[in-house]
Amino acid sequence: MSSVFEEKDYIKRFDLALWKKLFTFCKPYKTKIILLGIFMLSLSGIDVIFPLMSKYAIDNFVVPGNTNGIMWYGLVFLGLVTIQSLNIFFFIKLAGKIEMFLTYDIRKKGFLHLQELSFNYYDKTPVGWLMARMTSDSQRLGSFISWGLVDMTWGFSLMVFIAVILLIMNLKLALITLTVVPVLVVISTYFQKRILKAYRIVRKTNSKITGAFNEGISGAKTTKTLVREAANLKEFQVQTTEMYRSSVKAAIFSSLYLPAILTLGSIGTGLALWFGGNGVMAGVVTYGTLVAFISYSVQFFDPLQEMARIFAELQNAQASAERIFSMIDEVPQIKDNSQVKEEFGSIMKMKQENWPEIKGGITFENVTFSYKEGENILENFQLDIKAGETIALVGETGSGKSTVVNLACRFYEPTAGSIKIDGVDYRERSMLWLHSSLGYVLQTPHLFSGKIKDNIAYGRLDATDDEIIAAAKLVDAHGFIMKMENGYESEVGEGGAKLSTGEKQLISFARAILADPRIFVLDEATSSVDTETEQLIQKAIHTVLKGRTSFIIAHRLSTIRSADRILVIRNGKITEQGNHHELLKMKGYYYNLYTNQFMDEQESIVLNA
Repeated sequence: MSSVFEEKDYIKRFDLALWKKLFTFCKPYKTKIILLGIFMLSLSGIDVIFPLMSKYAIDNFVVPGNTNGIMWYGLVFLGLVTIQSLNIFFFIKLAGKIEMFLTYDIRKKGFLHLQELSFNYYDKTPVGWLMARMTSDSQRLGSFISWGLVDMTWGFSLMVFIAVILLIMNLKLALITLTVVPVLVVISTYFQKRILKAYRIVRKTNSKITGAFNEGISGAKTTKTLVREAANLKEFQVQTTEMYRSSVKAAIFSSLYLPAILTLGSIGTGLALWFGGNGVMAGVVTYGTLVAFISYSVQFFDPLQEMARIFAELQNAQASAERIFSMIDEVPQIKDNSQVKEEFGSIMKMKQENWPEIKGGITFENVTFSYKEGENILENFQLDIKAGETIALVGETGSGKSTVVNLACRFYEPTAGSIKIDGVDYRERSMLWLHSSLGYVLQTPHLFSGKIKDNIAYGRLDATDDEIIAAAKLVDAHGFIMKMENGYESEVGEGGAKLSTGEKQLISFARAILADPRIFVLDEATSSVDTETEQLIQKAIHTVLKGRTSFIIAHRLSTIRSADRILVIRNGKITEQGNHHELLKMKGYYYNLYTNQFMDEQESIVLNA
């Protein structure tokens, strides 16, 4: 399926501000980069000396037929070759390190920022698009900064050195040889715009393809059950065809650009040979000077060809940089203000010693909330929850149950009004302070690749094996775990693929219990387990939820009968509230819902019998 998410289009031919931001990643490696620059300057400086050595040999040894001093000449030449070999060794070593470190830092920065972004960003951004930024785009940037700029430094410095030597050797001949340079500038400007535009489309399409891969893999079962293979392949072919066309267009422009540089380089060399040859015939230019001029003219246009390649890569790198920084510069919708960060710390430097203890009282005061502007889910919503109270939420799909819980957990913030935790607006406290006290069990639990015990201890890494086993026993997960080949050391597979949905749910429940949260959220937490296991979990819930503020969202009403208060949410408003018996006496929406569900369950039991 194609995503409705559309990536921002970029139009700048060269974004200096973007490259300035990118080079901030280079600051920690300033010393290495300076050393690398020195090696590259040394490399180009010695490259420039070799034609002068040839000129000296021709004018002093070949033409006069003299061998005096040739031994010293040979030693100097050997010394230059040795230095050049060392230059190449050290610049390859340094450039490789810089590439590795830069790619790592870009990915680390991106990953950290993704942890800070709010839920709404993930609501609108496909996983595949993020993966493309974190993998291929970051790799391309690290590679270009380390190797592309190295080649650019070498090429530019070599051209400058050659131009200076040519002008010193023979001003007139140098000016004739370099007449093609202005034409090169015009051609480069022309191709820059077209190559960059093509590469932007390539990178954008690459994100779509990565997204299609991700959806195809994660939705493989759905694809097979609906026999969607052929249709998915057709959609995928549309995207790959777009990528193919854009890539070919970029390659064509690059392939036209390089021959243009080669042609102009050949013209420059030809001019040097023609006018230099006439100078030799006239006796105003020595043979050595002519040979040096021809060598320099060829050498001058060699880096130009290399610069043309780097120039094409620059466009590709800018396209990647634009996409990465569009993610890194994304401002979290929900974040702590500077005063809160100063007092309570940030995600990288928490000041837990300043965190007040959470008791669990939660108050909604005139809360209005909308996911989209103009479409309010809640409006002037009022709710007061006492610390340690168990609240169940009942209502139709889309009535606002999950919205109430998400706001209480500060996954989203009110559009208007306020939510208080223990009498204080939670925006005056750290998000980490609240989130560290949450236990959240979802209808579809997520497990991480690794061992069962690591997944249970995910929220409390310092937990002992005894504590892990105790948490598993509390939710009756210990039995099935011990039946597995390696017990708690068993691998769960990617996303828990080696376990059933019910088994994943039990491990998720044990994980939440082990974290010892003050606020518990059970979102359809028992819907994926059988009736017998559900009854066992219900007993555990009574024990676990004592003294904790908890929210239970459940369509199976038998799981919420013991809640302190049941809220019936309809169209973002509380239409009924009370405990199970009080609501049954009202004979309203909850009464009808419960009696209908009870009759359905009894009918199912009779039929099964």
